[in-house]
Amino acid sequence: MYVCICNAIRETELRRAALLHAGDADAVYAALGKTPQCGQCLDDAATILIEEREKAAVGLLAPAS
Repeated sequence: MYVCICNAIRETELRRAALLHAGDADAVYAALGKTPQCGQCLDDAATILIEEREKAAVGLLAPAS
């Protein structure tokens, strides 16, 4: 699914980028070489970044098996 139609950024691409690049949606877009255009995607993008980073943090805190 596309998160950002203007820049053709897919959800999977954004989720990977969330773990590789710090900052808000604007900063992650910049790291991907993109710039938000209409801005309608930024709230959804921010939510995706938070979800991915929280999942990664939980994984780091989980006890090793």
